[in-house]
Amino acid sequence: MRELLRWLMHEDQKGLYELLFAIVLNMVFLALMALLLWPLGSQILAFRMAQGYVIFWVTFVVATMLLNGIHRFFKVNIYDHADAYVNSNVAVSGFLQVGWSAFAALVVQDLAVSRPFWRGLSLYFVGFLSCYITFNIVSSFYTGSIYKTINLPLAFVSFIVFSIWPVLARVTFGQFFQLF
Repeated sequence: MRELLRWLMHEDQKGLYELLFAIVLNMVFLALMALLLWPLGSQILAFRMAQGYVIFWVTFVVATMLLNGIHRFFKVNIYDHADAYVNSNVAVSGFLQVGWSAFAALVVQDLAVSRPFWRGLSLYFVGFLSCYITFNIVSSFYTGSIYKTINLPLAFVSFIVFSIWPVLARVTFGQFFQLF
């Protein structure tokens, strides 16, 4: 076990380590969220978030694979066309991050409407934390500091905006959510 951890912590395995960290963090978050929301009678949020995370992971992997294919097709890489490479990665990772924030805000808003204020506030806090978990998922693939510098504030700000103005979330991402 010690050798496995040493191998995983090696600099060459940084991408694998970050991916495994994101998966484990996602699972731990869902388990803790379910346990903490159960006494409040809001365990449906954990179930809806789990469904959302499955869809997010699939969408995220497919979008990343498509972007990598586009990069290979147009021969865009960090050395020859750094601006196109970085900008396209920022666009895709940011779009996915904002998409999750819209999903989380809509799910929380739907469940918090009929709850007392403090229970609704706790649901919004869980949604806010889910954006951080999603940021870790995005950061496991897009590891550059520019992606992290942009995506974390983007996740939090977009969640707050979509929580205040859910109509915007429904207009921008509502058609996508209806597919699932």
